[in-house]
Amino acid sequence: MGHILAIDQGTTSSRAIIFDADMAVVATGQEEFAQHFPRSGWVEHDPADLWGTVLRSCRQSIETAGISASDIAGIGITNQRETTLVWDRKTGAPVYNAIVWQDRRTADHCRTLREAGHEPMIRGRTGLLLDPYFSGTKLAWILDHVDGARARAEAGELVFGTVDSWLIWQLTDGRVHATDATNAARTMLYNIVDGQWDSEICALLSIPMGMLPEVRDCADDFGVTAGDILDAELPILGVAGDQQAATIGQACFEPGMMKSTYGTGCFALLNTGGTLVQSQNKLLGTIAYRLDGATTYALEGSIFVAGAVVQWLRDGLRIIDEASETAALAAAADPEQEVIMVPAFTGLGAPYWDAECRGAVFGLTRGTGREELAKAALESVGFQTLDLLRAMRADWPEGAGETVLRVDGGMVNSDWSMQFLSDILAAPVDRPSVVETTALGAAWLAGMRAGIYRDKQEFAASWALQRRFEPEMPEDVRTRRYAAWQDAVRRTLT
Repeated sequence: MGHILAIDQGTTSSRAIIFDADMAVVATGQEEFAQHFPRSGWVEHDPADLWGTVLRSCRQSIETAGISASDIAGIGITNQRETTLVWDRKTGAPVYNAIVWQDRRTADHCRTLREAGHEPMIRGRTGLLLDPYFSGTKLAWILDHVDGARARAEAGELVFGTVDSWLIWQLTDGRVHATDATNAARTMLYNIVDGQWDSEICALLSIPMGMLPEVRDCADDFGVTAGDILDAELPILGVAGDQQAATIGQACFEPGMMKSTYGTGCFALLNTGGTLVQSQNKLLGTIAYRLDGATTYALEGSIFVAGAVVQWLRDGLRIIDEASETAALAAAADPEQEVIMVPAFTGLGAPYWDAECRGAVFGLTRGTGREELAKAALESVGFQTLDLLRAMRADWPEGAGETVLRVDGGMVNSDWSMQFLSDILAAPVDRPSVVETTALGAAWLAGMRAGIYRDKQEFAASWALQRRFEPEMPEDVRTRRYAAWQDAVRRTLT
């Protein structure tokens, strides 16, 4: 009973990781699944794929670990956030594909609501912008566009959930319809000030409140798996959305601590303690975690393109074969050329939130080659992170002292990128020994609830540094480089 099973259900694949009693990774199972793009700007997943890949990954990880299911003390779940599902309360059959967080089909609905003056109320209660990114308008779309869905929902026949709720439902054979506070906070339907579903917002979107799951703490009892699913009845004891799980896995438990995850995009969260900050700089106020009924808030900034810019160099321009080549190319770039790349392939996220602008490259000369382009691509991630940090400091002056950024995600393996990040931020950047921070956060929630992992203070004390990057760039160079970035963004936005 000394193991924890962490389920990490992501946008392109599902993973299951077995952690031992010392929070060390024992085994991993992983499976990718298909992405569906029925129209431009639409992104969907087959709900059966989400469940099937999770189930098979769990079984694979248990087999690889050489343990029996009965050796597992609990399950923790972390998931892609905002992705929206609706299914039959009795049969569990989905009425439509899962609409993914990236989907933009409800942009016109959001614009109509914004023009009608509803955004200030929604922002004040949910901390979120009125944007298709979040679940609320996705759910409304399903009810309005799937034949009979609205009538069935109003009759109490249908339920809504984000991916965590869908997995809990499947694992418990339909006995539990629940979510945690962090996932609820991303729906645009949950009042994060009062800690409950908001009846006025639900009425505005014509969403029957009987569809909504029960909201529980991140470390809580979410039911027990049906015995035939994993060959044992296992308690589900921890749930958090992926970016919040990474915040927990990085032990960012004190106000002012900040983590940034560099994957396809980048998500930065700044712990603001018990204070919900109403951003004046287009950041999101959100729930970092809720433990023992006490809510801790965060400011969140989203960068749409981080690692994706390196993928573009590889798959679009085809100037590299492997992502790992970029660091050496950047180091070999001509220092006299200052090429600036604004990777607004799908618009710019925080603090700009301009979905219509598109990418651009500035400062090209006849001598510009793949070295300079690689350098500009990697630097764009650092510049965008500085945009977020500056916005966070402006919104929350209490956190304007020295910030130490804890990083995770695929890009952090590049020493060159992390050094530039530290240089441009003028702040230390800490890379942890355990980079599986998202799954680790989910595992800790479940293991702590199960009584086999240490409490929050001891877990934070156990966080281990692999390397700290310290700023080396002269202040005048930093100022000039960032001014060039800001000028490039202004030109891109216009």
